[in-house]
Amino acid sequence: MKKINNKVKRKLRNRKKLKEVSFNRYRISVSKSLNNLFAQIIDDKEKKTLVSASSIEKEIKKNKIKKIEKSNLIGEILAKRAKEKNIDKVYFDRGQYKYHGRIKAFAETLRKNGLKF
Repeated sequence: MKKINNKVKRKLRNRKKLKEVSFNRYRISVSKSLNNLFAQIIDDKEKKTLVSASSIEKEIKKNKIKKIEKSNLIGEILAKRAKEKNIDKVYFDRGQYKYHGRIKAFAETLRKNGLKF
C-alpha cells in the first residue's frame, strides 16, 4: 500500500507544479508498463489528444529491440508527428515515474528532435 500511495503523491505533486508552467503549451503525457511505453500530446483546454505514439504499434512491435532503444524510437516518432501538426513548445508530464531510465531517454530524444520543454 505504501508504494502505491507514494506513486499517487508523486503524480499529484508533479501535476500541481506543471499547472503553473502550462501557459499556452500542450502537455506530453507518458505512461509505461513493464514492456511498453505510451506517449501522447494533449491539449488540456479542449481535452483532446492531438498526437500519440506507443510501442505496441506494428512498425515498432515487429522489431526485437531493447526497452531503452524502443523509448528512443518512440521519441523520434512522436517528435516527427508533432512537427507535422506544427507543435514545437510543450511541457513534459512524467506522471508518477521518476526522470530516470526509459523516461529520461524518451525526453532527451524529444529534445534532440526539436521539441522545446
